[in-house]
Amino acid sequence: MSIRLRLILALVLATGVVWLSAVIWIENSTRGKVEQVLDARLAESARMVSSLLSDGRIEVTNASGAFAEALPGGSAYSHQLSCQIWSLSGTLIGQSGGAPPGRLTDAVDQGYSYSTINGERWRVYSIVNERIGARVMVGDSVAVRDRLVRDVIEGFVLPAAVVLPILAVIILIGVASGLRPLDRLAQVLRARQPTDFSPLPTGPVPSEIRPVRNALNALFERVARARETERDFTAFAAHELKTPLAGLKTQAQIAQIAPDDATRVAALREIETSISRTDRLVRQLLELAAVEGEDLPQQTFAVSSILKDVTAELSHLADQCGVALSLSMNSTDDVCLPRFLFHAAVRNVVENAILASPVDTEVTIRSDCDPRTCRITVEDEGAGIPDDIRSHVTDRFVRGRRPGSTGSGLGLSIVAAATERMAGTIDFTVSERGQMVRLTIPREMPSPA
Repeated sequence: MSIRLRLILALVLATGVVWLSAVIWIENSTRGKVEQVLDARLAESARMVSSLLSDGRIEVTNASGAFAEALPGGSAYSHQLSCQIWSLSGTLIGQSGGAPPGRLTDAVDQGYSYSTINGERWRVYSIVNERIGARVMVGDSVAVRDRLVRDVIEGFVLPAAVVLPILAVIILIGVASGLRPLDRLAQVLRARQPTDFSPLPTGPVPSEIRPVRNALNALFERVARARETERDFTAFAAHELKTPLAGLKTQAQIAQIAPDDATRVAALREIETSISRTDRLVRQLLELAAVEGEDLPQQTFAVSSILKDVTAELSHLADQCGVALSLSMNSTDDVCLPRFLFHAAVRNVVENAILASPVDTEVTIRSDCDPRTCRITVEDEGAGIPDDIRSHVTDRFVRGRRPGSTGSGLGLSIVAAATERMAGTIDFTVSERGQMVRLTIPREMPSPA
């Protein structure tokens, strides 16, 4: 159901409910007021007749002919007003014309009462005149009272029945006018090209539409930045792959035309180096895509097992670089995290440290876990991160802590992305030995808000 239709239905229903509530309230209020007024008329009429009888202006023996003149009336709602005079011994002395047969009320006490005569309900007021020894009863039909209330309500409901459809049309026009800025915004968005991420016009709009426009502009800005980043990433990746592939082709050609075995062996070694570099680049590209991709399942595992796996995986690279690996682990280090993210973060930190270390040095890997967090510290004896790239060292394709580094510039990007996904932090500090990188990761990922 559209917002427009929901608004119209809500407003029409709300108006109808308010009007119906008003009708019910008016009916109850009118009925109460009518009861008071007509009850007062009954008491007034009964006292008037009793007073006339007491003063002798109406003879008790001739009372029946005088009641029609004595009782107030003339209204369409008063023709049912009737009066009876009974002796205290229970004899009918007289009654008005049109009075029902039988006694108006059997109530003994003076005052108001209800009675049913020939299936019709009556409201009766009776008063005892001790002076003349008579009881005066004046009553009117409850049906007349109901008709009076019904006529008042009809006078209110009938105009409402005419006004409500008109009001519904006015509401429809008002809602359409109120939603027109939203329609214009939708038209602007429909007319946009898929590649157009420029901000929406910042002209005057209703305050209710402004947050939507601002949110869309913020979204366009984020998407534009993401597309720009992806374009840069694709261009850099293509360039990084092009370099080792060109080297492979060149060295293969050298190996083919090599005049001696030494030249051929040297070319084959260069081919092997280029293949290793390309393999590492492709692996890191895939890792980065996985780290920044969909949510990964959490698993309970020991941090020490990851450190042992990473050390075993990188031992060959460490041997090639002439670097020793030293491992110090906490015995109680179980965590509940995405295993792939944790492994990717640790592996790339250690791999970066190996590649940045001078020959015949040591890379130290330590784990230290407390009840809430786990800290992985990797320390090497390299030259450290240059000051000019320290602030953006985790950006993609930012290389190098030493000349001639064969890294791709993706390792620390993967570390930063994986650590952020695990709600952790990464810190770079300069130690006495060289460069120290510390990952601080919660032992369990916080639940999403």
